[in-house]
Amino acid sequence: MKYFMSATIFCFLMLLAFHTSAFQQDGCGAGDCRGCHALTKPEASEILKDLVSEVLEVKMSEVPGLWEVDVVQKGKKIPLYMDFSKKYLISGLVVKVETRENLTQKKYFSLNTVDVAQIPLDDAVVIGNPMAAKRIIVFDDPECTFCKKLHPEMKKVAAEHKEVAFFIKMFPLKSHPKAYAKAKAIVCEKSAELLEASLAGKDIPPPTCETDVIDKNIAYAKKNYIGSTPTLILPDGRVVPGYKQADVIIQLLNEKK
Repeated sequence: MKYFMSATIFCFLMLLAFHTSAFQQDGCGAGDCRGCHALTKPEASEILKDLVSEVLEVKMSEVPGLWEVDVVQKGKKIPLYMDFSKKYLISGLVVKVETRENLTQKKYFSLNTVDVAQIPLDDAVVIGNPMAAKRIIVFDDPECTFCKKLHPEMKKVAAEHKEVAFFIKMFPLKSHPKAYAKAKAIVCEKSAELLEASLAGKDIPPPTCETDVIDKNIAYAKKNYIGSTPTLILPDGRVVPGYKQADVIIQLLNEKK
């Protein structure tokens, strides 16, 4: 899927090679590989110190011959895989052939899940019925190109699925120096019209109130490894970064965590 690093044929060929070499050279046989292979979190942190910001957890992967190493990379939590020789690192999709289960997707969502009940929505700009049964929270930047692309898709979903509404939280990025003041102005008025005007590149009036909501949104995003816009948070807490078309949003809503 688009919100993961693309898997390549090269990665799968390497995966096959690692599977074979790990057992031929190290001789685990049919036993428990934990008996002859070990990778601690401190050791993984040392190996990957120039590649990732933080190692969160290390455990034996479901894929024979590999460890699963959960890391923070460029402000995002992602699963990586390391072979038993500790010389090769694999990123990309790992799919269980028999069931077609996407193991990387499953792990990504388990790493990137938040408690939606802890996100205040009083400051949110709403698209759709505020009383809708399914609420999707969106972290949005008023000068973000992909946020601009997402807005008509959100309107389409809300129009065709009355049970779904979008609650938009202002999250101005540092890369857009004018976005902070615009975000504040939008929150003061709680105005979808001002937000869309800003996304269209138009000037909007300055803030009409004093509020610390924007700073709180930024702090929440940092704490929960949300570093880009748009980022969608589904009703079950799954964090999904990036622009999505209306049909993909509905597909995500219908998927189980």
